[in-house]
Amino acid sequence: MGNPARIALVGAAMALLALSTAGCTPAAKGTNPGGRAAASPSQVAPAPAGSAGAVAIPVGAGPKAAYLAQAQPAPGSCHYRYTADKQPLPDTACTPGATSPAVTQANINDTICKPGGYTSAIRPPSNITGKEKADNAKSYGYSGPAGDAEYDHLISLQLGGDPNDPRNLWVEPPSPDHLAGKGPNNPKDSVETHLHTAICKGQTTLAAAQQAIATDWTTAEAKLGIKPAGTATPDASTDGD
Repeated sequence: MGNPARIALVGAAMALLALSTAGCTPAAKGTNPGGRAAASPSQVAPAPAGSAGAVAIPVGAGPKAAYLAQAQPAPGSCHYRYTADKQPLPDTACTPGATSPAVTQANINDTICKPGGYTSAIRPPSNITGKEKADNAKSYGYSGPAGDAEYDHLISLQLGGDPNDPRNLWVEPPSPDHLAGKGPNNPKDSVETHLHTAICKGQTTLAAAQQAIATDWTTAEAKLGIKPAGTATPDASTDGD
């Protein structure tokens, strides 16, 4: 038998070698360094909703028996955008639009397409919208004559827009070639009427029309393929602002 001290020394060396090689063993498949299990595809955080398509439109509170004046964005925090031909568009952060939960594709024949009209019964009164309009003008920095700007539902009531959600209302300045002091000249109103007709005739869906008008009212008809061929934009309608 060998020297006991030598045998003990060899044994200690072999144990040390085993410990050092254990830390170099490759991680098992499906684990991260340190032995934690790797995330499976189902555990990876999903992409934000709407990233592959249109952004979802907020849903408002819907029609009320009595309305209260809604707080508006801070003064100067909203900024108008303009198309190439100078038509006004709202700030997408301040005014993304808002739909009414009371109007759905399933009930359009009993709401927006109902014979005899729908919007007059749900429109907030002028004592409410007057205060909101004055505050929203400050939000957008509008300094022109108040009578020449329309306090406008981005998604109109006749398209199922929410009646009094501040995300769906903006002080819309006059369009180009407007005569000061002559009141609003809003070609957006006729676009809303065309979209309303298309919805009620089954030429487009409620959701598609709402998305198109909220994105850019000047391109909504073309996007939905419903713009009357060879016709000029008719005079504005005041029914569905």
